[in-house]
Amino acid sequence: MDDSELAAIRARRLERLQTQAVAPTSDARPIKITDSTFEAEVSKPGVILVDFWAAWCGPCLRVAPVLDEMSKDLAGTLRVGKLNVDENPRTAMRFGVTSIPTMLLFKDGKLVDGIVGAYPRPEIEAVIRKWT
Repeated sequence: MDDSELAAIRARRLERLQTQAVAPTSDARPIKITDSTFEAEVSKPGVILVDFWAAWCGPCLRVAPVLDEMSKDLAGTLRVGKLNVDENPRTAMRFGVTSIPTMLLFKDGKLVDGIVGAYPRPEIEAVIRKWT
């Protein structure tokens, strides 16, 4: 197998994983956030957890289903946003994101907390509960 075949296989697999990681399953799903939409989303009233992730990041893909569930289960209390750091490096640099997944919690437009790493749902919820 040559390099071009491996690259094609890798690209197909990454696309499938990306689709699974952000696939909408209901109205209460994570919001896709970009460098240009970041300020508008985090400045809305309430609490939003922004997941800084990348398609090639295994831990990011493991935590994605947890965040999808939380988006549905905590709708009305918490919004979940996803920002792909490869596609939106400006916002990641602004917040000094050097490890992913990084989840930053904003309340009424202000950064109030954060988590670095793929933690289980109870630990993520414990951080969120302090601010909801």
